[in-house]
Amino acid sequence: MSTAMFMRAAVHLAEEGMRSGRGGPFGCVVVRKGEIVGRGSNRVTSTNDPTAHAEVVAIRDACTALNTFQLTDCELYTSCEPCPMCLSAIYWARIPQIFYGNTRADAAAIGFDDDFIYRQVPLPPEQRTIKMELFLRDEAQNAFKEWAAKADKIRY
Repeated sequence: MSTAMFMRAAVHLAEEGMRSGRGGPFGCVVVRKGEIVGRGSNRVTSTNDPTAHAEVVAIRDACTALNTFQLTDCELYTSCEPCPMCLSAIYWARIPQIFYGNTRADAAAIGFDDDFIYRQVPLPPEQRTIKMELFLRDEAQNAFKEWAAKADKIRY
């Protein structure tokens, strides 16, 4: 398959998912060595899961199919520029290349204002719209100290 075919597959998943009532107009495929290894469409409303964005669903599908949590030799094709959550998931999965069809401005024009979150992320916690408060740090540090000393940890 060609690069255009992979993007068309992502767009098709967006249309199919939206038309079937599973969620918003977003689709995604993960490709490894010229083969689709993960597919996803937005399923937020049908699963009552605000994290079920197309990219996250496709990453989960690819990781399951490949039995790994790192997709360093994959590419991601998505019908829209990833939101901050999806972009973070892409970074965590170590995917080195993203192709996207629509921009976040295009998404905002139809009511998906990802740009609001993009503007919130760089703000200091005390300036964000969602109230954030550091709490019980000393107790929370115990798990971090144990992790730091853990000899058999799997790094990610």
